Amino acid sequence: MTFRKTAILAAATSVMAMSAAYADTVKMAFIDPLSGPMGPSGEAAYTSFILAAEHINANGGVNGNEIEVTGYDNKINPKESLVQLQKAIDDGARYIFQGNGSSVAAALIEAVNKHNARNPGEEVIFFNYAAVTPAFTNELCSFWHFRFDAHADMKMAAITDWIAKRDDIKSVYLIGQDYVFGQAVASAAEEQLKEKRPDIEIVGNELHPLAKVKDFTPYIQKIISSGADAVITGNWGADMQLLMKAAAENGSDVPYLTFYGGSKGAVSSLGEGGVGLLYQVTEGITNLDADDEQYALIEEYKERFPDYDYYYHRAFNAMEMFVKAAEEAGSVDPIPVAKAMEGLTIDHAYGQATMRAEDHQMQQPLFISTVSDDVKYGVDNIELGWALVEGGTIDMASAEQPTTCEMERPE
Repeated sequence: MTFRKTAILAAATSVMAMSAAYADTVKMAFIDPLSGPMGPSGEAAYTSFILAAEHINANGGVNGNEIEVTGYDNKINPKESLVQLQKAIDDGARYIFQGNGSSVAAALIEAVNKHNARNPGEEVIFFNYAAVTPAFTNELCSFWHFRFDAHADMKMAAITDWIAKRDDIKSVYLIGQDYVFGQAVASAAEEQLKEKRPDIEIVGNELHPLAKVKDFTPYIQKIISSGADAVITGNWGADMQLLMKAAAENGSDVPYLTFYGGSKGAVSSLGEGGVGLLYQVTEGITNLDADDEQYALIEEYKERFPDYDYYYHRAFNAMEMFVKAAEEAGSVDPIPVAKAMEGLTIDHAYGQATMRAEDHQMQQPLFISTVSDDVKYGVDNIELGWALVEGGTIDMASAEQPTTCEMERPE
């Protein structure tokens, strides 16, 4: 067993070992890749939820109940995810966490909707922390689904606003993963660039298989040959890291504007070549000013899980919002918690966040950062890390996007 797996197992065990001190246990299932090329993305999130649960339990739990988070490896496969969902429900889980892969999220939303319709009194809630296809809080919105990450249109708005101010960018190359999320990113880029900078030429629009490409050199060579002034990508996980590896090896020196440039290994793959050239849009940055409690949490996470960085701030936001909703509802049951969560606002390390009642889409400030060699916290166990760019703070109102959701709610 690797040190990484040992650390995760130890963390999970420490959460479960406290159960005797509580009246009951709130079971939560984490359904995401915990093995394979995308495993590190899942593990980084899983450990974040585990640590958040530990802190809640250490402070008395929620309404006198302990939180238990259990991981289920879905191998980033929608069909396998449905198998794991049923296992989780059979194990007593009433809350489901998932984020890595909108194809998986789409399958889970449909399955949760059906389960809850068929099993009144045994409902489960889906907490989506990273699957950002806009449809999930628009035409496919569901009372049983809450999203804690900004969706693709929100993130793309931040990127295209930044591009719109750059007179030196006259051509853009789009590259992404060939599934519903990657397609949504490309569509949003095309629409928003046309609106904000109609003079910009899109010189490439490439989709590649999800988690299948081992060497992105052919794609990078196309980017270089196109003469693009910037690249936009929604790639995440190994696809982000390997894209950056090929960029470094082939001398690509244009800005890469990303949703998930913070994926494990992406910054270290570029090294110094990423300084001022690799950008990302996130709900928090470890190198933003914060209080001592947040700094302590960042350092605790890194000490506990040295293979990873504090990246999934939204995992802690999701758990904090759950606790606040449960306390306001006076219950840990899904329906009263879900109703209490609608319109709920929390204060967190990097601002406020509100769960919009109309569509269950978290509204929150966003930040554009770039790789820097002048940071408090590095990533990938190197000294480079993420620093806010000038004018890179997008307040909550500016980040908000309209919704077409017409939600049906239980009585």
